[in-house]
Amino acid sequence: MANKGPAYGMSRDVQSKIEKKYDEELEDRLVEWIVAQCGSAVGRPDRGRLGFQVWLKNGIVLSQLVNSLYPDGSKPVKIPEAPPTMVFKQMEQIAQFLKAAEDYGVVKTDMFQTVDLFEAKDMAAVQRTLVALGSLAVTKNDGHY
Repeated sequence: MANKGPAYGMSRDVQSKIEKKYDEELEDRLVEWIVAQCGSAVGRPDRGRLGFQVWLKNGIVLSQLVNSLYPDGSKPVKIPEAPPTMVFKQMEQIAQFLKAAEDYGVVKTDMFQTVDLFEAKDMAAVQRTLVALGSLAVTKNDGHY
């Protein structure tokens, strides 16, 4: 993957607009929901967009979240013993979460792309997906959202 320098011109303007959509209050509510749903073993992120991104980046917390919405014995995402350290394994774990979330009922228009989270391109899209997942969990009476 090529190294990318700072964005200029229109690219910077577009990225700036995307970053403005990120909601720090929503981040707090999502963290509280994830911890309530998965247990305190998932830990807590540092405050802010970067801390939230780092917390979710390897896909383990997301996988535990979606698995917590299913009854025992029918977990859709396999979680490795040790958190993945290789980039492609982490991205694969995120992709498994996205597939499980879609199977759960989250519509494609509410889904983020793997790079939105992995490269922090659009963390607001990640928030949208988690809100949609939480709303479905409440509707199905599967979660603590």
